[in-house]
Amino acid sequence: MAHTAGNLVVHLIFSTKGRRPLLTAEMRNDLFAYLGGIIREMKGSALIVNGTADHVHMLIRIRPVQAPAEIARVVKANSSRWVRDKWNMNFAWQTGYGAFSVSESNVTAVSRYIATQEEHHEKRTLQEEYVAFLKKNRIPYDERYIWD
Repeated sequence: MAHTAGNLVVHLIFSTKGRRPLLTAEMRNDLFAYLGGIIREMKGSALIVNGTADHVHMLIRIRPVQAPAEIARVVKANSSRWVRDKWNMNFAWQTGYGAFSVSESNVTAVSRYIATQEEHHEKRTLQEEYVAFLKKNRIPYDERYIWD
């Protein structure tokens, strides 16, 4: 084939350091737009970005030459610096993240799930949600090392 083609959709999940509830309602829209802008700068597209006071979900479409690890590193490094500067606060993301592949046929369902984070987390904590993702995706884990 003369050209590389791909449709890579990734669901990224990452939390504030210590899962502290630092993402206030007043700052979330600006932060989510900024996160989407980072993805655009990397020549990808953010299909939806949403979250709660202590974590973010991003559904992104990336190019085949991009690694989810590099995307997560750039998104978290740039956005944590931006939050510290814009809101003059001591802010950091947790060290790790979740990256889950999403088939094109599930983009609508995952988008809907991300859009309803506030109501979803009235019933389930981030920890419960994340462990469920790990189990559903058959990712082995040791609970001692999930959270920093």
